[in-house]
Amino acid sequence: MDIASLIVDPAAWAALVTLIVMEVVLGIDNLIFISILTNKLPEHQQQKARRIGIGLALVMRIILLSMIFVIVSLTTPVFDLGIQGATGPHGEPSFETAFSWRDLILIAGGLFLLWKATKEIHHTIDPVPTDHAVLDKKQVATMNFGSAIFQIILLDMVFSVDSILTAVGMTDEIAIMFVAVIVTVGIMLVAADPLANFIKRNPTVVMLALGFLLMIGAVLIADGFGVHVPKGYIYAAMAFSATVEMLNMAARRRAEKKAAATGE
Repeated sequence: MDIASLIVDPAAWAALVTLIVMEVVLGIDNLIFISILTNKLPEHQQQKARRIGIGLALVMRIILLSMIFVIVSLTTPVFDLGIQGATGPHGEPSFETAFSWRDLILIAGGLFLLWKATKEIHHTIDPVPTDHAVLDKKQVATMNFGSAIFQIILLDMVFSVDSILTAVGMTDEIAIMFVAVIVTVGIMLVAADPLANFIKRNPTVVMLALGFLLMIGAVLIADGFGVHVPKGYIYAAMAFSATVEMLNMAARRRAEKKAAATGE
């Protein structure tokens, strides 16, 4: 279908809106990771790193869309372990023993997220003093910036593959996929700084966000092994946890205002 026909086709617009919503929801995971990672950089580098990271996400998605036939082939099994696993209630295998490149990418990305989130949780609970560092501040900042960009690239790759495969499953029109990806990354770019600043101002949110990354990592690994957890459950749990944390933050602010008013 040509562009002119797509513009006047209500079904195409419905598919575009649905795909944008889905891509934004999937992009939340990527954005949380970028926000937590870039907040550890020197303040003058944080915004630059976020923009580079999100820009790379857009570049990767566009490259993957231009190689759409290669991406679709990533779901073809490349090897089979041949292990007879446990079966479900209807006799179906409880996990897959045939793995595609997509499965391997998801498993690797999930393991990386588990490692990174666990490391950040440990650092948050038991921070290591840096006053004994051998390198000077400029060297440390440069090393951290390069490391942050490298880690963002790794996770961008995982989330980009998942994003494009989701788009392929929802529409056959490449033009709709391109528009949805560009709009989604634009929304991520706008939301990146406010989200990162919100996390920075509220330290307890960092632990909640790291918990989200642990859960997302576990879900990616499960998906790679063929155990598909409905995304609706995941994001409902995340929304519920975020709502509870918002209530806790409101309660703390009220207590602080009351203490300030009474001079305690």
